[in-house]
Amino acid sequence: VLQRAGCLQRCLGRRLLPAPSAHRASRAVRRDFERREPYNYLQVAFFQLKKLDQAVSAAHTFFVANPQHLQMREDIEKYRRMSGVKSDSFRDLEAMPHWEAYEAGVQHYNADEYLQAVARLEESLTEALSALEECRALCEGPWEDEDEEEEMQPGLYEAIAAHYIQVLKCRQQCVLEIATKPGRISATEDFIPSHLDLLQFAYNQVGNQTLAAECAASYLLFYPTDEPMLEKMKQYRTELGEDTAVTARQNIQHYVQRSLMEKKLIYYSVEHLGETFNDPDLWTPDELIPENLKEKYREDQEKQKEETLDVEEREKRGPLPFEGIAVTMDSNQMNGTQRVVFDRVLTESECKDLLRLTKAAGEAGDGYRARRSPHTPHERFEGLTVLKAIQLAQNGDVDWRDAKLLLQASEKSRKIIESYFTPGKKLHFSFTHLVCRTAVDGQQEGRMDLSHPVHADNCLLDPEGQECWKEPPAYVYRDYSGILYLNDDFQGGGLFFTEVDTVTVTAEVHPKCGRLVAFSSGKENPHGVWAVSRGRRCAVALWYTHSREHAEQERVKAEELMEQRAVEQDRLDGEKRQGTDHSSRSSSEPAVPNSGTKRANRRQKPGSDSKQHPKVLRARDEF
Repeated sequence: VLQRAGCLQRCLGRRLLPAPSAHRASRAVRRDFERREPYNYLQVAFFQLKKLDQAVSAAHTFFVANPQHLQMREDIEKYRRMSGVKSDSFRDLEAMPHWEAYEAGVQHYNADEYLQAVARLEESLTEALSALEECRALCEGPWEDEDEEEEMQPGLYEAIAAHYIQVLKCRQQCVLEIATKPGRISATEDFIPSHLDLLQFAYNQVGNQTLAAECAASYLLFYPTDEPMLEKMKQYRTELGEDTAVTARQNIQHYVQRSLMEKKLIYYSVEHLGETFNDPDLWTPDELIPENLKEKYREDQEKQKEETLDVEEREKRGPLPFEGIAVTMDSNQMNGTQRVVFDRVLTESECKDLLRLTKAAGEAGDGYRARRSPHTPHERFEGLTVLKAIQLAQNGDVDWRDAKLLLQASEKSRKIIESYFTPGKKLHFSFTHLVCRTAVDGQQEGRMDLSHPVHADNCLLDPEGQECWKEPPAYVYRDYSGILYLNDDFQGGGLFFTEVDTVTVTAEVHPKCGRLVAFSSGKENPHGVWAVSRGRRCAVALWYTHSREHAEQERVKAEELMEQRAVEQDRLDGEKRQGTDHSSRSSSEPAVPNSGTKRANRRQKPGSDSKQHPKVLRARDEF
């Protein structure tokens, strides 16, 4: 140990001059480099220096590792449209050799091109093991105390143990680092064993049973009781002859033995020193894990099972409150939890009436102004609240029946979602929004962004930490969400769900008239909207809460105005029935709209124009 320390000190001294300790990178700096942050600065600097090829390469390198970065998406798009930019400038300067080889090998394998697959997969395995060694060497850095506020300094043996276990845990996590593709959060499971599995099959297909058997024996070091592979080994021994010695690859034997020894030491520290450990491997033998950890694992599994059963129980729903509505997809079909798609919630005629409401509101120029979307410069965004719809009806800008239909359709959706997800537990409206997204003509070519980036409705997604934080500015009180679609005569604009990594798509929903998609608003349902590349997509966006104090106040006001309208209409109808000639005409408003009344008033009944209901309530602009 002392000799190695001296060697490292001399090496660092030669390379970094007198004070090598001053060159230690902080954790924050290392994290920025892992996220390729320097390339974000480099692309701007190269662009300012008119070095376009280098700017494009830097931008692409950053974007590969940060595919959700909206500003870089736009920058990449601009570069694509620039004259003089070559397609080969879009290259990943940090490309990992093992990933390039692995993806090429898998493509050949899937295309039944086994000779090429063997060559690229062998290259990938070699490069992956080399990258693993480099990662392991970097683990031998300085001690990083996670609890910096601890006053009592550890003694010699505690300090040695703590630092050593930190290094071992870091080494164990290296397999996840090399198995995680840039830009992804989740690692490819069983990255090293999967190479051997693919190779044994490919070698068998090209007639090289010797190497196929060697790969099978190597795979069995990870999973010694895997029955299909044991059958394969039996077949290979028969084909090669019982006298032929079949052994696993030496480098794989070393890899497994070393990893098992490290795991043994780490699990000892977990059991006796209070350490924690997230084992990165699925193949770790059960006997290596301490009994108390197994018990905790069993408890976690039991709890997870109970939660699953609870969800399954909730999925066994009673009848829906309206006839004719169909459940098109449930959680199981959508590869998630608390997700569902209903069809036939609205008729074609009702969809047309609500679309007419958006058109009339737009023409009125009040409350439905088209503007650039807050999420993308390639779309216009228009939104109408229920209160604004009622106020427009009061002013004669839209038909009362259409405004009323918006209230009715959203209430119908609420009852459906409540009966399906939370029967017996009241759902209140949190916010209701009639929204249209329109593709901007001439700005769709080469577009790479989304209409709405991936998000969760009641928490802030943290893909890297695999977490969703329930804190402002998120609407933490939202419990369920719904989208009621009104049309499908556009391109793109579909809803999709992802894992918490925001990259792995688990389900997609294509809009159409009367389709209602509903889901719980938390981290279990990250979702986004694909780009609307042509036409106009309209839907009623709905959010619900169990919390009465967060109920939508604008909706309460809208319903009061609608009730006032109904009472007034009943009064007028009653006066008509009594056949009074003059009393019904004695009020301040005329029975027939005057010439100054807006055109939409012709659909109104006597006594319902704007003078009867002055505009005392004004909706605040939510967007």
